[in-house]
Parts: sequence; C-alpha cells; structure tokens
Amino acid sequence: MKMITALSRNLSEIAEPVITDYNLCVILFDLLRTKKYHGETIELRSNTRLSFNYLKSLTVQLNEVGVITIHGDFPVGRVFQILGKSHEPEDVACAVDPFAYISHLSAMAFHGLTNRLPKVIYLSTPPPKEWRISANKKMMKDCRGFLDEYLSYSLPKLERIKFDKIKKNRVIKYSSVHHGNFKHIEGRMLRVSTIGRTFLDMLRQSDHCGGMDHVIETFEKFGKQYSKLIIEEIDRHGKAIEKARAGYLLEEFCHIKDSRIDEWAKHVQRGGSRKLDPTKEYREVYSDRWCISLNAD
Repeated sequence: MKMITALSRNLSEIAEPVITDYNLCVILFDLLRTKKYHGETIELRSNTRLSFNYLKSLTVQLNEVGVITIHGDFPVGRVFQILGKSHEPEDVACAVDPFAYISHLSAMAFHGLTNRLPKVIYLSTPPPKEWRISANKKMMKDCRGFLDEYLSYSLPKLERIKFDKIKKNRVIKYSSVHHGNFKHIEGRMLRVSTIGRTFLDMLRQSDHCGGMDHVIETFEKFGKQYSKLIIEEIDRHGKAIEKARAGYLLEEFCHIKDSRIDEWAKHVQRGGSRKLDPTKEYREVYSDRWCISLNAD
C-alpha cells in the first residue's frame, strides 16, 4: 500500500469534518513509525524521512485527487476540509479547537430554548494558559509516548488556530477559568454546554444570550421544565449574584419552591452593583428578598 492510499483511507474513517495540519502530521507520524495501516505494510522509499516538506508534498497530492481541500476560513495550510464529510460550522469549530464547546445563544438554539437562529456561533474555550496545559497533555496522548521523537522533526504542535468566522457565521469566543459543563453529541463532532450550564450562562452573560428580556422569556417558558437541572448547576457553580438572579426568576416567573433556593436567599447582600440585568443601569426598583435591582424592561 502506498502512503497516499493509507492517508486517504485514514482520513475517510475519522469522525472530524476537517483536519488541522497538526492532526495530519500525527497521522503521518504514526504511519511512518509503524509502516503499517490496518495490518497492511506501507511501501516506502529507502530515503523517505518525516519532515514538513514531505507532509506538504502529501497534502498537495491529497488536494489534487480531491481527498482534502484548503478551508478558506482559516490561515492558509492550517485546516483542510475532508471529502464526503458534513461541514456544519459548529462541528468545524469544535474540530479545530479540541477544547471548545458551543455555548450561550448557540447552545440555547441547539437545546430548543430559543426560536432565534443566530448567524453567530458562540464558542466557549479555555483561557491561554489552561488551553496550553490541555494541549500538552493531548499531544502526549496523540503521539502514544513518542512525543519527543515527533517534536524532533520540527512538525506542527497543537496550537490554538485563530478564526473569527465559519461559512459566513461570525464566531464570538468566550474564555473563563471556570470551564463549563458540556456534553458530546453522538454522531457529530460537536460539544455543547449542558442545559443547566446554558441557563447559568444566561445569567452571567445575558448579552450573549439575546439580552435579559429574552432570558426572562426563556426562564418563564422553560424554567419549570428544567428546574432540577438549573438548580443543581447554579447551586454547585453559581456565584452569589447569579444565585440571586436565578432565585428571583425561578420564584417570580416559574413559581418554583425549593430548599436550595431558600438557602440562596439567606446569603444575599445589598449593593449598587447587584442588578438583574448586568448590562443596564441600576434602578430604584428592587426585590427585597433577593436584594437586586429589577432593571430589566
């Protein structure tokens, strides 16, 4: 079997809709190291050596036969579309950034919590330091214990690839040291925040979720249905102000009673920065129980 054939078959079998230069190098590195694909020997010239130029020549061949094409939404040579794969923009985003997941209004749309279909992809991803730590661990795993050898060839490392749009969809990225709860979607290269985390994000960044008025509508329509998931998530991961906002919305609009909500109310404190809508000015109309300005329209 020729190397180009082994690579083509490998690409047809992976789940990702696109492949980065790093992932392509990892596949090539493994094929050259073992010289086998599914037990079949790969034919190599005696002078074949792993290098960036060798990889480049193979990507040209793969492009010529239509197995891969350059993805125009990313820096040239960093991301390639794979023949025959579905290229939903959200799946592409999750394939290019292995530690990111769909969140905020995009997650609301996925979970059926909004009828708005944004032309924006909201993507949560770790901050740089945490991203780099995760990348180093993944490289160790990807190279199966041969990372030092892989690096000796000066091949691409797993690095964050910059992008701000995919298929005309603008991408808005959000980073937090508190990486949220997400789930993998079966049959897709997609990760999305859980329903509980999505509701918590509504209270943290309402401006990324259609605005506080839309958040209130969503709580009113779906809060009771998902109250168990919402309360569990906010009880474990919510800050005091987020618990106050959630408590007010769950009691006022969903008519939910729960001992954990009562516990949240015991720890509220007054303050001029405590507002239902974090994006708007403070109003002299407030909830005595939750000590927050009711400044939403």
